[in-house]
Order: sequence, then structure tokens, then C-alpha cells
Amino acid sequence: MENSVCSSCRLPKGILKCECCFAIQCKNCIQKLKKESFSFLEVIPKELSYRKYCGSCFDEKVAPALESYREVMTRAKEVFIFSKSQGEETRLIRRTEKPIKVTNCDDRNEIIMRLAFFAAQSNFNALVDVVVTSEKKRNEGYQTTKWQGIGVPVNVDADKYNSR
Repeated sequence: MENSVCSSCRLPKGILKCECCFAIQCKNCIQKLKKESFSFLEVIPKELSYRKYCGSCFDEKVAPALESYREVMTRAKEVFIFSKSQGEETRLIRRTEKPIKVTNCDDRNEIIMRLAFFAAQSNFNALVDVVVTSEKKRNEGYQTTKWQGIGVPVNVDADKYNSR
């Protein structure tokens, strides 16, 4: 029979395994990561795609990435959004970067947040010329709406736009 001693607390009730290093853990010692923890990343690294971690794997691999992800998400909530129709306000802003495009999302707010996240991840604080469109998909009796958006990431003077 297999050794079922938890590698963290050494109690003989280890029934779960760390999906990263395969160490046996009990349900009290295993660190669980929610599926949506890194949902805004374009490509999730393999070591962050598991659901169950031992304490050392979680501290070594997941905790720093989770902290970095949350910091980018905080900056994304502060990104300025200028739609395409606000050309008069943004006409003097230089657009040197390639546009960011996000497709196949469930609602408009998610599209805008994903665009802002990708801009913040690239160290920009604004998006200009943002266009968000929807497309209705019909499958016999069901109808869903898929959203897509595009925007150009730029850096603007935050003090100038915060005073408005």
C-alpha cells in the first residue's frame, strides 16, 4: 500500500497530491487555486494552470505570480478609456503602439476590462480609439451575444484627466 503520510503536517491522512510536484497532502494542508484566478492572462503558464498545490509550490510559484497579477489588475482599473467618438479630446495624443484586440467575451464590461488589463500589463495608462462591438449568435432556439473590442494603448498625463 502507498505511503499516505502528509508531507507538510506528517499526519497519516494524506489523500490528495500536489499537481505540480506530486507530494502527498491532506485536505487541510493542500492549497487550492480557483480556476478564474488568472483568467485575464492571455496565456496561462503551465505551473499556474494546476488547481491543487503543496505549501512550498504555492509559495514558490503561485504566490508571486498572483501578487503580480493583482497589481496589474489594480492598475487596469485606473486606465483611462477614450472611445473612438472622443476624437476631439484625444487628437493630440500620439498613437505609436499597435492596437490591442480582444474577441469572444460575454459582456461589454469584460471586454473593456480585458483591454485595460492588457494595456496596464504593457505599462500604459490609457486606451484611445476604443471600439466595442457585439455580434448575435443564433443556434436554433438559443441566442447569445459575443463581444469584441479594439483600442490603442497610450500614456497620458494622469493629473490632466483626473481633474475633469
